[in-house]
Amino acid sequence: MNRFARSTALAGAALIALVLAIAASATSAGPDTTAAPSATGAVTNYLTYVKGKRGRANPKKSKIYIGWVNQQGGQVVIGGLATAGAELAVKYVNDQLGGVDGHPVALVECFIKSNEEEGTTCGQKLVNNKKISVIASGAVATGAQSFAATVRGAKPVVTGVAITPIDGAQKNGIVLFGDGPHILLPFGTYAKNVLHAKTAAVVYPQATGITESALTIAAGLRKAGISTKAVGYTQGQTDLTAPLTAAGATTADFIAPYGSAADCANQAKGLKQLGITDSRKIMTAPLCLNSLVIDALGDWPLWTYAIASSLYGDPTDKGMPAYQAVIKRYKAEKNAPDPWHIVAFGQLLTTVRFLNEANAGAGGITPKTVLARAKAFKGPLALGSPKLQCGKYKAAPAICNDMFQAFTYQGKFAFKRASGWIGPPK
Repeated sequence: MNRFARSTALAGAALIALVLAIAASATSAGPDTTAAPSATGAVTNYLTYVKGKRGRANPKKSKIYIGWVNQQGGQVVIGGLATAGAELAVKYVNDQLGGVDGHPVALVECFIKSNEEEGTTCGQKLVNNKKISVIASGAVATGAQSFAATVRGAKPVVTGVAITPIDGAQKNGIVLFGDGPHILLPFGTYAKNVLHAKTAAVVYPQATGITESALTIAAGLRKAGISTKAVGYTQGQTDLTAPLTAAGATTADFIAPYGSAADCANQAKGLKQLGITDSRKIMTAPLCLNSLVIDALGDWPLWTYAIASSLYGDPTDKGMPAYQAVIKRYKAEKNAPDPWHIVAFGQLLTTVRFLNEANAGAGGITPKTVLARAKAFKGPLALGSPKLQCGKYKAAPAICNDMFQAFTYQGKFAFKRASGWIGPPK
C-alpha cells in the first residue's frame, strides 16, 4: 500500500476528477441563507439542511464528538485545507445552527504524515474513543489501508472524496462526492449528449494511477457508443504530437488529455501544434488547474473541466451564496476556493445532519444509527450532487455519487458552464 499511495498521491485530485482549485472572483450574496432549496437541488438553507436549531449550541451541554483524519504534515499533502474546511463547518454549526440538539460539536483530529502505520495509530485513537460515534475522513492515500483495517466497521466513516479504492469498498463507509472509477465514466455521457460525438481520443502518460483512470475514461466513452482510441506514452515525454496523432486527435469529435499537472503543459502544447483548439471538445480532470501549469503556459489550458462539487464563485449555482455568506462571516476568503475546503465543509455539515437525525430517531446517537441515516441519505448534497445513491455499486458500496458538472475555462480565471449534472452512460 505504501508504494501505491505514494505513487498516486500527487495525482489524487485528478483521479477523482471532481474538484478544482481556482481563485475565481465571486460576489457575496450577503448573510441571508434562509431560502428554500432550489428546483435544481442546490442546498441554500444550511439550518434546514442539518436539521438544526437556530442559535448557538449550549456550552453547558456535553459535547458531541466527530473523529477527523487527514493526510497532512508530511512531504506529500493532497488536501491540506480539508481540515480548515471541516473546522469552519464545526465552528459555524456551533455558532449558528445549534450544534446537535443544543450540544456543541467537537472534532477529535488525527493526522497521517507519511507512513502507512500512522493509519493504524489514527484508527486506534478514533475507534477506542467511546465518545466518538462517527469518523469523517479528508484526503487520505497513505495509511488508508491500515486505517480501514483498524476501524473494521466499528464506526461509520464519512469521506468527502475517496482517493483510493479502499474507501469505496468499505461497508461502513459513505463517500459523498465520489471517486475516480465512478466519476470519470460520465466523460462518455458528456461527449455523447453535449457534443454528439462519434469518435474520441484519449491520451495519457503511462504511470500508476494515471493509466487506470485514463482507461476508465475510455471505457465510459465506449459504453456511450463512441469509437475511442486510447494511447499511452512514456511518462516525461515532451513532444506529444505523435501519440495525439496515433489516437486520432486531429479528427476526433472529443479529446481527453489526461495526466498530472506535470503533463498538462506538454499536452496543451501538442494539441496547439496540431491546431486543435476547440475548448468544448477537450475535456480533462481539474489537476491541470495548477500554478505549475500557469508557469509553463502563462495560463491554464482553455479546455473543459469535470467537477463533482460546487465551483467557487459559479453564478449559476444557487447553493454558492450560502457558502460565500459563511466565508464572509468568518473572513475565510483565503481558503474558500480550495477544492478540499469546499468538499470538507459540505461533508461536515452533512455529518452533523446524520447526527441530528440519529439523535431524533429511536436509539439516539450510536455508530449503528448514524450509519443507517447516512446510508439512507438521497441528497441533495451541500456543495455537491443534487442526488445521491449510496450502495448503487456492489463492489464499492460506500460510493454515493457518480455525477459531475462541466465547466469550460475561458482564460483569466473565468469559467462558463458547459453542462448540468451528468452521470455515467446507461
